[in-house]
Amino acid sequence: MNQTSPSLPSRAIGRTRIAIVASSWHGDIVDQGTAAIRAELQRACDPPAAIETYSVPGAFEIPLHARRLADSGAFDAIIACGLVVNGGIYRHEFVASAVIDGLMRVQLDSGTPVFSMVLTPRDFHAHEDHHRFFAQHFVHKGTEAAQACVQTLASLARLPTARPPAPQSRS
Repeated sequence: MNQTSPSLPSRAIGRTRIAIVASSWHGDIVDQGTAAIRAELQRACDPPAAIETYSVPGAFEIPLHARRLADSGAFDAIIACGLVVNGGIYRHEFVASAVIDGLMRVQLDSGTPVFSMVLTPRDFHAHEDHHRFFAQHFVHKGTEAAQACVQTLASLARLPTARPPAPQSRS
């Protein structure tokens, strides 16, 4: 994103409200992404965004929390953050697909923009090199997710609002 921030919609309190739903599974890596999201949103939003972070056990729990947050009407956008790895016991592709499908459903059903930073590496091994690599990767992806959020909110603010449905005539 360039240094000038797009014009963001503001609520009555004058701040854009963003919820981050982050899984605590591999929290040492995921937390790098949430910190990058926060930093980029604070840099890109004027006034700085009001950000609330909600922790869930794993990625599978993210869509339900996102849905509740979207239904509350308290947030302009929701960013999901998690790491789904192949643990050798279940097919991680199933979990990743369920999470992404759930997040898209939340977005389309609620009209609240939902951004996914739920990453599924093809190969992940719990050793120092992979932890370091993915922690750095989450910083990069967190910045990108925040930029996408700001750009999308600005774009949505420029769209015409939906017309109310036409009254139906009674016969």
